[in-house]
Amino acid sequence: MSQWIKPGIWGAVVGSVLTMIVGFGYGGWTTSGTAAREAQQQAQTAVTAALVPLCIAQSKADRTGLKKMGELRALTSSYEQRDFVTKTGWATMPGSDDPNSDVAGACAATLLKRASS
Repeated sequence: MSQWIKPGIWGAVVGSVLTMIVGFGYGGWTTSGTAAREAQQQAQTAVTAALVPLCIAQSKADRTGLKKMGELRALTSSYEQRDFVTKTGWATMPGSDDPNSDVAGACAATLLKRASS
């Protein structure tokens, strides 16, 4: 019996390592940290998507909205467009003092897409 103990233990160790490699690499297993990061990212994406229509509504309610849309169309980089929407206040949600830069970027892209249609 003692001659099979050492190979049996090594077999269990190698089998466990291979199972973890296959499980985490190809089986879709994740650690709790990875799952929490992915959940946070999905929540942020959902919040941004939910707030973009409010940003667009605020741009339509702006009295100088047409002039500002012309200025927005003149900007070439997405950073400048996001910054512009942030400065206009369209990405500042009611009850908040600070604009949301993710919403500003998505709102700028949506506004430009609608303007070109």
